[in-house]
Amino acid sequence: MSRPREFDVDRVLHQSMEVFWNQGFKATSYEDLTRTTGVKKQSLYCVFKDKRSLFLKALALYREQVIAKLKEIEAMDSSPVDKLDTLRYSLLDDETSCQGCLIVNASLEFGTDDEQVTREAELMAEEIQLVLEKIISSGQKQQLISNRYTSIELASYLNNTILGVRVMEKSGSSREQIETVLRTSFGMIMS
Repeated sequence: MSRPREFDVDRVLHQSMEVFWNQGFKATSYEDLTRTTGVKKQSLYCVFKDKRSLFLKALALYREQVIAKLKEIEAMDSSPVDKLDTLRYSLLDDETSCQGCLIVNASLEFGTDDEQVTREAELMAEEIQLVLEKIISSGQKQQLISNRYTSIELASYLNNTILGVRVMEKSGSSREQIETVLRTSFGMIMS
């Protein structure tokens, strides 16, 4: 008979995500993970198999959280312009902004050498793109957002801006520099 699990898997996954987010995958040791979570290495292995599996689960969790926040903005009962403003302000007011984006950080750390990390990055980009397209398309129908480009093109442009801002955050750019990039990029798509 196996012993009952002695820790909250969701809590440990969240804590591990924070460690990977702060340090990156390669710089994170099992000692870092066990110290932060308070769970022994063997217990982590039993649930998560290995550090890489835990990291991939942390990436998926992070992606799900980001997309959930974006979908909340999309579901708001307000104009498409207000939704984009809310998104822009949320990018500035994020208390973890100096950490950048966990998935962007992982993409920079791994490049294209790891198919599963690359797939998480692709999934996140696709999901962000779809939500942005819906907001932009709605704004174009209401003639609040420029029709000079398709909603797909504008969503891709804003998605790229968001990724660039996350790199700027991790690189230590000032809030004023980031705010300028966001204000300019979001302003350029308005009618």
